[in-house]
Formats: sequence, C-alpha cells, structure tokens
Amino acid sequence: MTAKIPFQENENIKIYIDGKLYPREEARISVFDSLVQGGDGVWEGLRVYDGRVFLLDEHLERLIDSAKAMAFENIPETEAIKSALFETLEANDMRDKVHVRLTLSRGKKVTSGMSPHWNQYGPTLIIIPEWKPPVFDKSGVKLITSSVRRNPPSCLDSRIHHNNLINNILAKVEANLAGVDDAIMLDLDGYVAETNATNFFIVKSGALATPSLGACTPGLTRQLIIDLARENDIPCREGNVSMAEVYAADEAFITGTMGEVTPISSIDGREIGQGSITSEIRKLFRQKTELEGQKLPF
Repeated sequence: MTAKIPFQENENIKIYIDGKLYPREEARISVFDSLVQGGDGVWEGLRVYDGRVFLLDEHLERLIDSAKAMAFENIPETEAIKSALFETLEANDMRDKVHVRLTLSRGKKVTSGMSPHWNQYGPTLIIIPEWKPPVFDKSGVKLITSSVRRNPPSCLDSRIHHNNLINNILAKVEANLAGVDDAIMLDLDGYVAETNATNFFIVKSGALATPSLGACTPGLTRQLIIDLARENDIPCREGNVSMAEVYAADEAFITGTMGEVTPISSIDGREIGQGSITSEIRKLFRQKTELEGQKLPF
C-alpha cells in the first residue's frame, strides 16, 4: 500500500519532540513512552489564523488541567509550552491556515508496565504543525448514530482531554463503513453526548440546544458558541438532547477546532435543514477568528 500525504506541503514539516526539531520522517518517540504503552497522554488541537493562535491560553489551561487530573509529574510551565510552539511554527514558516496537534504524554518508562512509578524521565512534549484547512465540507456533513457509547464521568471523566480515544475511533469506523462523515455518540441513558470528533448543537424555533457536560467533552469552540449566542440574544439551552429532538430539529451543526462550525445535512438518512441561525453563528465565529488570538512573535 502506498501512503499518500493529504497535503503535499506537509511532506517537509519539522516536528518538535522534547526540545528538538526533527524532519517529518525522522520524528520518533520511544517504544517505552506512555503513549505507546497505554495511550497515556493528553492533547490539544490548535488553529493559527493570520499570525495568531486562536484560544491559545484556554487550550493550554485545559492541557495542564488534564495532565494534573492524570497525576502527571513535572508538568511543563505554560510559557515553556508556548515557547516551544512558537519555535516550531517559526521553523516551519507557518503563520496562517495551520492546525497544530500538541501532545503531552506521561513520558518514557524505564521498563514496560502500567504503573506511573516507572515513568522516571518526565513528560514528553510533541508538537505537530500542519498546513490543514477545516476538515469538513461547509455545505454540510452527513452523520449516523453510533452503537458505541461515550463514557460517563463514573467511568472516565470527559473533562480529561486524553489520548485514549478507542470509543471515538470505533464510532468513526462505523461512520466510515456507512459512507458518512462522522457518528453521533450517545451517553449511557440514550441522550446525545457528541460526535466522535466534535460537539453537537441543534436549532429549534430559533433557539439552540446542546448536550450538557457529562459524557460530552467540554469543547472550547462549544463554549465560545454558547457565549456568542447569549451575547447576541440567541437562546441557548444546555441539557439532555434526545434523538427524537434531533430528528425534528430545524437546523443542526457541529463545532470543533478542526471543523470550526459546520452545518449538518443529514442524520441517519433524515435530511436536516440549513438556516439563518447556523449562518449567524458561523459569521460570529469567523469574526472572532479574524480579530482574536495570541500574536506570533515572528
């Protein structure tokens, strides 16, 4: 099988691993790293717009909070992570239309094993910058409902933005096999949690509704959309959202760093309308990205 890089300009990118920059094909972590041993890490997706990293402080706060919840030791300071990020972007001459995958693992172990007491090297910081536009077609995405459920906080708290993403991957496999873009994942009570990769909103009679936090990941784009809606007199409810409500929605959209704000065209074969509220939310989001974010120092 011949591998094909989606965007050829990413063929020669430099990737940051623990203080060093490596050409893409030379970027490696140890087979003893906790990411390899058990998916034991936390991560963030960042987007760069016109020389600014959007919601950078919020992303780094969530990264460090997640690392603390996982009981990482010797967590890097925020300014050290920022410095590494800026160094990586400058080395790649990246200032716009860029997505960054930032990962912090528990680090390398001295021997294979589950216990963190074998982690004696400190966390591993990985920064992968890529030229990458939003992943979804803005004309709308098609979804199915997955048979795979999202973990409740009693099993694994979704406030921890961790690398152990097997449920999400299995849901995405179902979406791929069904020939659609992504899959809605329900909580254990049968209410909507989110999709395998994004947060989820519906519109009914001019008002937004989105699943409450629990099995739902506390997405930063999700929170921004809630704030923008309330600032602009668009009613927004956080709470249980049933699939019956979803099928009856006037509009629906998904949110996330990778996909921004993307309308939904169909769910389980049922067509979903696209209308003025989604368009207004997309406009308000775009205005934010055009004006806000941490300026790059180069």
